[in-house]
Amino acid sequence: ELALKSLGSEGLFLFSSLDTNNDLYLSPEEFKPIAEKLTGVAPISEFEEEETPDPSGETLSVVAKFQPLVMETMTKSKDGFLGISHVALSGLRNWTAPAAPMSMMLARQFKAFLPPKNKVDVGDPWWIIPSELNIFTGYLSNNRFYPPPPKGKEIIIHRLLSMFHPRPFVKTRFAPQGAVACIQAISTFYYTIAFRIHAEFQLNEPPDFPFWFSPGQFTGHIILSKDSSHVREFKLFVPNNRSLNVDMEWLYGASESSNMEVDIGYLPQMELESTGPSIPSVIHDENGNVIDSRDPSGEPIQFVFEEITWQQEIPWEEAAQKLEVAMYPFKKVSYLPFTQAFERAKAEKKLVHSILLWGALDDQKHNKLLSASPPMPGSGRTLRETVLESSPILALLNESFISSWSLVKELEELQTNRENEFYSKLADLHLEKYNFPVEMIICLPNGTVVHHINANYFLDITSMKPEDVESSIFSFSTNFEDPSTATYLQFLKEGLQRAKPYLQT
Repeated sequence: ELALKSLGSEGLFLFSSLDTNNDLYLSPEEFKPIAEKLTGVAPISEFEEEETPDPSGETLSVVAKFQPLVMETMTKSKDGFLGISHVALSGLRNWTAPAAPMSMMLARQFKAFLPPKNKVDVGDPWWIIPSELNIFTGYLSNNRFYPPPPKGKEIIIHRLLSMFHPRPFVKTRFAPQGAVACIQAISTFYYTIAFRIHAEFQLNEPPDFPFWFSPGQFTGHIILSKDSSHVREFKLFVPNNRSLNVDMEWLYGASESSNMEVDIGYLPQMELESTGPSIPSVIHDENGNVIDSRDPSGEPIQFVFEEITWQQEIPWEEAAQKLEVAMYPFKKVSYLPFTQAFERAKAEKKLVHSILLWGALDDQKHNKLLSASPPMPGSGRTLRETVLESSPILALLNESFISSWSLVKELEELQTNRENEFYSKLADLHLEKYNFPVEMIICLPNGTVVHHINANYFLDITSMKPEDVESSIFSFSTNFEDPSTATYLQFLKEGLQRAKPYLQT
């Protein structure tokens, strides 16, 4: 109360965003972002002090490519952003180019991507940055402007993402956080490492309120020597193959409980790529003498790199799938594209288990729908972190269903596509049953819906005591302590029961 009286609500909001341990005292470390902002001088980080460039070490040139968010893809653009202040979106509108179009990095900084000693088989994932959050630990504060100083393996990822924007948060507010990797290929001296990173950016600064920009994922690969002295190739990017790939959330007031606006949109390009292999910063002749990096005519000396012969490798798609399952255990069940799921169901004489969402199920886009935090029930995140990951559900889905998830926007586009009447009808039947924000649907291979339930309703009834639930809705099984799992299992079994007359004909 004294702090509120002294600072006012907006002053206390800014103070709280810096006071990371909530002790109502700003340590020098906590005050650092403001000091850097006011003085314009950033002190040398611990990492830079520790990392003395090896005179014979190699450097890698990395370029950033960025095309800003297409504003027209935001759902709020349909009403012309009515009721949304220009200030709220200023950080987003002003972000039109990468913060650093090019950066020179030490090859050895990429050693963070090397596997631990117990993970040297292709396709065996490990965590570069472990996720520290789950459904039980909750989420990190929305009321923050400046990222915490990165530590250990976070440092290289923070530095890379800083090429896009000066305020990357290497650890997202919501699970699954972190970065996961696996070996895609092995040679005598090199690895190809595939990786997936969940990170987000804070686009606003005081006195504006926070605006969080969360790409669905960053993925990519690096080819580097096993001693990390040489990087042959590096690429990191936000996938742009779906119609929506970024989640945005912004606060409207000076407290954690303030109203939060949520939207999703499409980012055409956000990528980093090495311009070529890393090269020595200092060149020696055969006698050990330092020589000029340019030949007598002034042209740069051309390096010749040996061909890499891979002894073991897996396709990129397989590596990406391994990383996805590591991030999302519910992906132990294959979720096929919408139309492909119906074709497979017809061939295997199975039902389609379909999840229709406003936002994506397997990105870090959180599906936090039109609400303040904590996330509103019905979000895809709640589903994927509870029932869809449970062993009995995984087993039944694998045995009796073909699974799929789709964005409403994608099915709306499919619905209007008259080139394929069958696909259009499938989309039509789905959208007829859809209620915001998430609908779980069980249907026949011809698209006929035999059962469906809205995620909000599902979570409402599973949060009740069993004796308060009408027995005619869903019956709770005594085999599982978790009512969510028991109820979803019942939903799937009822779908199978209702489909029996159709499947037998």
